[in-house]
Amino acid sequence: QVEESAVSLWNWTVTKHTGAVISDEQRAKLRFVACRLICLCEGSDPPEGTIRRQILMSMKTGKGWIDIGKAGLADGFLENAMNSIEKLYAKLRKGSEDEADIEVHRADVEKSLFKVLSYQAESVFAQGDFQRAMMCVQRCKDMLMKLPKETCYLSILCYNFGVETYERKKYEQSSFWLSQSYDIGKMDMKYSVGKEMQAKVLRLLATTYFEWDCNLYLDKALKAISLANQENLHPAGFFLKVKILLKSGASDEDINSALAEFTQLEMSLDFYLNTAKLLLEHGRESVGFDFLKSVPERFESSPDLGKITLLHIEFLLQNKRELLAKQKIEEVIIGHYTGKQLLPEALNQLHIILWDRAAKHYEEKNYSEALHWYNYSVSFYTPGQIDQNLAKLQRNMASCYLHLKQVDKAKEAVKQAERCDPNSIFTKFSVYKIAVMENDTEKAMEAIIEMGRLAEKPSEHEDKLRMDKNTGSNLLSLAAQIALENDQQIVAIKALEYLSEHLQDCQQLFAALKCLVRLMLSKVMAENAEKRDEDINSILTYLNLAHKKLAESFTEENFTGDMRILEAHWFRKVAWNLAVQFKDSPEKMRDFFVLSFKLSQFCPSDKAVLVAQKTCLLMAAAVDLEMGRQQGTPSEQTEHFSEALQHLQTCKEIWKVLKLTGDFAKDPTDTLLLLYEFEARSKLNDPTLHNLMESVWEQPQIEIKTLEIIASLAMESPARYPVLCKKALKSALNLHRKQAVIDAVKFSKCLHSLINISLPTGLTDLDTCVLQEVWDYFEDALSVLSSTDAYPEMEILWLMTRAWNTGIFQYTVGKYKEAEQWCGLGMRFLNHLGSLKKSYE
Repeated sequence: QVEESAVSLWNWTVTKHTGAVISDEQRAKLRFVACRLICLCEGSDPPEGTIRRQILMSMKTGKGWIDIGKAGLADGFLENAMNSIEKLYAKLRKGSEDEADIEVHRADVEKSLFKVLSYQAESVFAQGDFQRAMMCVQRCKDMLMKLPKETCYLSILCYNFGVETYERKKYEQSSFWLSQSYDIGKMDMKYSVGKEMQAKVLRLLATTYFEWDCNLYLDKALKAISLANQENLHPAGFFLKVKILLKSGASDEDINSALAEFTQLEMSLDFYLNTAKLLLEHGRESVGFDFLKSVPERFESSPDLGKITLLHIEFLLQNKRELLAKQKIEEVIIGHYTGKQLLPEALNQLHIILWDRAAKHYEEKNYSEALHWYNYSVSFYTPGQIDQNLAKLQRNMASCYLHLKQVDKAKEAVKQAERCDPNSIFTKFSVYKIAVMENDTEKAMEAIIEMGRLAEKPSEHEDKLRMDKNTGSNLLSLAAQIALENDQQIVAIKALEYLSEHLQDCQQLFAALKCLVRLMLSKVMAENAEKRDEDINSILTYLNLAHKKLAESFTEENFTGDMRILEAHWFRKVAWNLAVQFKDSPEKMRDFFVLSFKLSQFCPSDKAVLVAQKTCLLMAAAVDLEMGRQQGTPSEQTEHFSEALQHLQTCKEIWKVLKLTGDFAKDPTDTLLLLYEFEARSKLNDPTLHNLMESVWEQPQIEIKTLEIIASLAMESPARYPVLCKKALKSALNLHRKQAVIDAVKFSKCLHSLINISLPTGLTDLDTCVLQEVWDYFEDALSVLSSTDAYPEMEILWLMTRAWNTGIFQYTVGKYKEAEQWCGLGMRFLNHLGSLKKSYE
């Protein structure tokens, strides 16, 4: 049953692989399973059919592993196949007495043996065992006398080994296998691989010797290539022979003899040209040029005849025979207008040669000579022709004219370029250069604007090979440089602005933005106040762009973290300095402080950066509060107070971290945060204001001045919080009382405010408790008056008048007892008056 299943699996694998249902690797694995099962089912004396089946299955399984590159797995199966062949031969001999029968059986077995040996050769070769592969092939070679039909197979197997070892640069092994292939191919002409294949083997053998060591194996290489050429005439054979002779340093006479061998044969023009090129590249000018001169006679009617002329010109130039090359070119120009035009492909190639030569002279600053070569190129264009290459040619000529200070000729060349290719960024750049040179700012600005537009959306007709993604940026960068070199600051700024919009490289972008900031700052410093606003806005735009690009730079591999930190520090410091510089413009100051904070977020959070961040946010909040106080509409006020609150919330978080880094006992930040937040929330009518103040009342170290400011802010429009105001003033008054020596002036002001808020002017219907509370404040004043002469006289007068008037108000409503008390209280202050006492007594 196992045997039947194994055979069924084998047959199924064959069927499915034929139908391309399974891959080569899957077939190898299935064969492996089937073959192993068959081997496990083998009895002690298997019949002939079973052994033959085992041989076939083991061979094919082994070959399958070799074919998929797993030669190591093949060895066991090929060994099994060899053992089974021995068993089969023994079994066949056992049943035959006749010598003729035995010979038949031997021949039958040898076919399988040859195949197994060749597979073993493949396997060990793939595993890098040269010696064993050589032994297996030698055994196969010994069997060819009896198996002549296998000659072709073994020859090709050795050739394949030769190719593989040649590709791995194992020249010694390659030469062995290729020699074996050639020798085996000669063993039986009836079953040989054929002359073409033999020549192919010999050419590769010659190449192997040539690349291995041409000097050492020169004779062998020449012998191999000569044999190859005898076997089969092929251009590659002749070309290789010339190549070997050149490498060996053969005389011109020997090379001419080799050339004479194939000049009688029909070879392609390209073959002749390649041979001429080979000769000239190896410095055989005499032989090469003579050979080149002989070629046109053979191809008089060929439309590709121009290729010969081009090659001639190229090598004349390479050998510094420029005068002869010019003569040749002038002959071609004459031919162009007398019916002997070059084919378009050859003409394009000639243009490339001419432009390369012109470019070489341009780089050497020999502009007149460069123009000479460009003019050769122009000669092939007809008047009025429109062509992109002609536009480029005219632009190149314009550059030469500019260097030669021939501006009129440069302008004419650019005009021609505009006619041919008006929507090219390169043409606009040429226009720009001339405008800058002529100090024509208006025209230069127009050209820059056009370049910026084209950099953003390149012309559909723009040469894709020239207009890559960086071309626009590179030209704008160059334009800015030219403007700066010519002291045209406004033009340079415009070029850098466009450049900063299109640069992809972070380092280049930040360099451009730094340059822009510096240029614009120097411009702003030189302007009057009226013209500054627009330029300050431009600087803000540049800094905002820097912030945006710093945020995006995390995805750029070439822009390291250290680079990002350095750039962020530079821009944040600039923003800080500008904020300080423009203190007369609160809105700008606020914007620069906010930007400085944002930019500092890309820097490490050390103490210095945290202090800077805290200060930026505090200043921004202060400006927003000030602007909120001054703005007319409620919506504008709300916007400013809300922004201030946002800055303060962020600042509080930074301040928490900062306080962990050292002693900030004398730092006023806590007080400022409290006052700013109180003002913002009170003026926004924020419901959380009372919660904020609960924590304030509990603070033991709160200062009198802070409480007095809170009281003032609580009643500053649009805020109105009399209860909070009163509470703050009462707390302040208590603190005044606790002073070792009371400051009468400060005490008087605080008391004045507290009485004002507690006892509004003009109210007669006051609660008794309120009157009692206010009475106590007057008593406090009398108490202080009795202990100091420093109480301000105007404040005493105010207290006296206020108490008296309160009594009068009581009198008017019929409260005579209360009236008497309050008037009496007022009179108690009379004795403390100085020069004013008589006036009121």
